[in-house]
Amino acid sequence: MPNDAKHEATVFYADNRFERMARRPGGVAREQALEHAQAHIEELKSDFVEWLNQEMQELRTALSQLEGHSGDMPHLDLAYQSCAHLHDVGATMGFELVTFVANNLCEILNAMKAGAAYDKDAIDCHMDALMLAKTEPYRHVSPEQVLEMTSGLRRVGELVSIVPADNNK
Repeated sequence: MPNDAKHEATVFYADNRFERMARRPGGVAREQALEHAQAHIEELKSDFVEWLNQEMQELRTALSQLEGHSGDMPHLDLAYQSCAHLHDVGATMGFELVTFVANNLCEILNAMKAGAAYDKDAIDCHMDALMLAKTEPYRHVSPEQVLEMTSGLRRVGELVSIVPADNNK
Protein backbone atom coordinates (compact mmCIF):
# COMPACT_ATOMS: atom_id res chain seq x y z
CA MET A 1 0.00 0.00 0.00
CA PRO A 2 1.56 3.32 -1.01
CA ASN A 3 2.35 5.69 1.81
CA ASP A 4 2.13 8.92 -0.25
CA ALA A 5 -0.90 10.39 1.46
CA LYS A 6 -0.93 11.07 5.16
CA HIS A 7 -4.10 9.86 6.78
CA GLU A 8 -5.33 11.18 10.05
CA ALA A 9 -7.75 9.23 12.13
CA THR A 10 -10.86 10.96 13.27
CA VAL A 11 -11.54 10.32 16.92
CA PHE A 12 -15.13 10.51 18.00
CA TYR A 13 -16.76 9.53 21.23
CA ALA A 14 -19.93 7.50 21.41
CA ASP A 15 -22.78 9.26 23.08
CA ASN A 16 -24.53 6.33 24.67
CA ARG A 17 -26.61 6.05 27.82
CA PHE A 18 -23.62 5.16 30.02
CA GLU A 19 -21.62 8.16 28.80
CA ARG A 20 -24.55 10.51 29.46
CA MET A 21 -25.08 9.10 32.96
CA ALA A 22 -21.38 9.38 33.74
CA ARG A 23 -21.39 13.08 32.81
CA ARG A 24 -24.43 13.96 34.91
CA PRO A 25 -23.84 16.09 37.98
CA GLY A 26 -24.05 14.56 41.42
CA GLY A 27 -23.07 11.12 42.52
CA VAL A 28 -20.10 10.11 44.58
CA ALA A 29 -16.54 11.31 44.11
CA ARG A 30 -14.21 8.71 42.65
CA GLU A 31 -12.02 8.52 45.76
CA GLN A 32 -15.04 8.10 48.00
CA ALA A 33 -16.46 5.37 45.76
CA LEU A 34 -13.13 3.51 45.84
CA GLU A 35 -12.93 3.76 49.62
CA HIS A 36 -16.50 2.47 49.93
CA ALA A 37 -15.79 -0.43 47.57
CA GLN A 38 -12.61 -1.35 49.46
CA ALA A 39 -14.46 -1.26 52.79
CA HIS A 40 -17.15 -3.53 51.34
CA ILE A 41 -14.52 -5.99 50.09
CA GLU A 42 -12.98 -6.05 53.57
CA GLU A 43 -16.40 -6.93 55.03
CA LEU A 44 -16.80 -9.76 52.53
CA LYS A 45 -13.39 -11.24 53.32
CA SER A 46 -14.62 -12.71 56.59
CA ASP A 47 -17.11 -14.88 54.68
CA PHE A 48 -14.76 -15.61 51.80
CA VAL A 49 -13.17 -18.75 53.22
CA GLU A 50 -16.61 -20.31 53.70
CA TRP A 51 -17.58 -19.32 50.13
CA LEU A 52 -14.27 -20.70 48.89
CA ASN A 53 -14.94 -24.04 50.59
CA GLN A 54 -18.43 -24.25 49.05
CA GLU A 55 -17.19 -23.34 45.59
CA MET A 56 -14.36 -25.87 45.79
CA GLN A 57 -16.84 -28.57 46.83
CA GLU A 58 -19.01 -27.71 43.81
CA LEU A 59 -15.92 -27.90 41.61
CA ARG A 60 -14.90 -31.25 43.12
CA THR A 61 -18.43 -32.63 42.56
CA ALA A 62 -18.51 -31.48 38.93
CA LEU A 63 -15.02 -32.88 38.30
CA SER A 64 -15.98 -36.24 39.81
CA GLN A 65 -18.81 -36.47 37.27
CA LEU A 66 -16.25 -36.10 34.47
CA GLU A 67 -14.06 -38.98 35.56
CA GLY A 68 -15.65 -41.59 33.34
CA HIS A 69 -17.32 -39.18 30.94
CA SER A 70 -14.84 -36.48 29.96
CA GLY A 71 -16.97 -35.50 26.97
CA ASP A 72 -19.98 -34.70 29.18
CA MET A 73 -20.33 -31.04 28.22
CA PRO A 74 -22.88 -30.03 30.90
CA HIS A 75 -20.60 -31.27 33.70
CA LEU A 76 -17.53 -29.88 31.96
CA ASP A 77 -19.25 -26.49 31.68
CA LEU A 78 -20.29 -26.67 35.35
CA ALA A 79 -16.73 -27.50 36.40
CA TYR A 80 -15.39 -24.66 34.27
CA GLN A 81 -17.93 -22.23 35.75
CA SER A 82 -16.97 -23.14 39.33
CA CYS A 83 -13.30 -22.89 38.48
CA ALA A 84 -13.83 -19.52 36.80
CA HIS A 85 -15.57 -18.23 39.94
CA LEU A 86 -12.49 -19.13 41.98
CA HIS A 87 -10.28 -17.46 39.41
CA ASP A 88 -12.36 -14.30 39.25
CA VAL A 89 -12.68 -13.70 42.98
CA GLY A 90 -9.45 -15.05 44.44
CA ALA A 91 -7.11 -12.14 43.77
CA THR A 92 -9.73 -9.56 44.76
CA MET A 93 -9.92 -11.19 48.16
CA GLY A 94 -6.15 -11.41 48.52
CA PHE A 95 -5.80 -15.08 47.52
CA GLU A 96 -3.55 -14.64 44.47
CA LEU A 97 -2.36 -18.23 44.52
CA VAL A 98 -5.96 -19.49 44.36
CA THR A 99 -6.46 -17.33 41.28
CA PHE A 100 -3.30 -18.70 39.66
CA VAL A 101 -4.17 -22.35 40.29
CA ALA A 102 -7.79 -21.86 39.22
CA ASN A 103 -6.64 -20.16 36.03
CA ASN A 104 -4.41 -23.14 35.24
CA LEU A 105 -7.25 -25.56 35.92
CA CYS A 106 -9.57 -23.47 33.71
CA GLU A 107 -7.05 -23.85 30.89
CA ILE A 108 -7.04 -27.63 31.38
CA LEU A 109 -10.84 -27.69 31.29
CA ASN A 110 -10.79 -25.56 28.13
CA ALA A 111 -8.36 -28.02 26.58
CA MET A 112 -10.74 -30.84 27.46
CA LYS A 113 -13.56 -28.93 25.76
CA ALA A 114 -11.34 -28.78 22.69
CA GLY A 115 -10.72 -32.54 22.77
CA ALA A 116 -7.86 -33.11 25.20
CA ALA A 117 -7.98 -36.30 27.24
CA TYR A 118 -9.28 -36.33 30.80
CA ASP A 119 -6.25 -36.55 33.07
CA LYS A 120 -7.28 -37.44 36.62
CA ASP A 121 -3.76 -36.98 37.98
CA ALA A 122 -3.48 -33.46 36.55
CA ILE A 123 -6.87 -32.47 37.91
CA ASP A 124 -6.14 -34.01 41.32
CA CYS A 125 -2.81 -32.15 41.36
CA HIS A 126 -4.59 -28.84 40.75
CA MET A 127 -7.29 -29.59 43.31
CA ASP A 128 -4.58 -30.39 45.88
CA ALA A 129 -2.87 -27.11 44.97
CA LEU A 130 -6.17 -25.26 45.48
CA MET A 131 -6.59 -26.90 48.88
CA LEU A 132 -3.08 -25.81 49.80
CA ALA A 133 -3.55 -22.28 48.45
CA LYS A 134 -6.52 -21.66 50.73
CA THR A 135 -4.66 -22.65 53.91
CA GLU A 136 -3.35 -19.99 56.25
CA PRO A 137 0.36 -20.22 55.33
CA TYR A 138 -0.41 -19.81 51.61
CA ARG A 139 -3.42 -17.48 51.61
CA HIS A 140 -1.50 -14.32 50.92
CA VAL A 141 1.36 -15.82 48.96
CA SER A 142 1.82 -14.63 45.41
CA PRO A 143 2.58 -17.11 42.61
CA GLU A 144 6.07 -15.59 42.29
CA GLN A 145 6.84 -16.67 45.85
CA VAL A 146 6.32 -20.35 45.05
CA LEU A 147 7.91 -20.61 41.61
CA GLU A 148 8.64 -24.31 41.86
CA MET A 149 4.97 -25.05 42.44
CA THR A 150 3.63 -22.63 39.83
CA SER A 151 6.06 -23.69 37.12
CA GLY A 152 5.19 -27.34 37.82
CA LEU A 153 1.47 -26.61 37.51
CA ARG A 154 2.07 -24.73 34.26
CA ARG A 155 3.99 -27.70 32.87
CA VAL A 156 1.22 -30.12 33.88
CA GLY A 157 -1.29 -27.88 32.12
CA GLU A 158 0.83 -27.79 28.98
CA LEU A 159 1.13 -31.57 28.92
CA VAL A 160 -2.61 -32.11 29.36
CA SER A 161 -3.51 -29.67 26.61
CA ILE A 162 -1.48 -31.52 23.98
CA VAL A 163 -2.78 -35.03 24.69
CA PRO A 164 -5.84 -35.76 22.55
CA ALA A 165 -8.70 -37.82 23.90
CA ASP A 166 -8.77 -41.42 22.72
CA ASN A 167 -12.15 -41.62 21.01
CA ASN A 168 -11.71 -45.28 20.14
CA LYS A 169 -12.61 -46.53 23.64
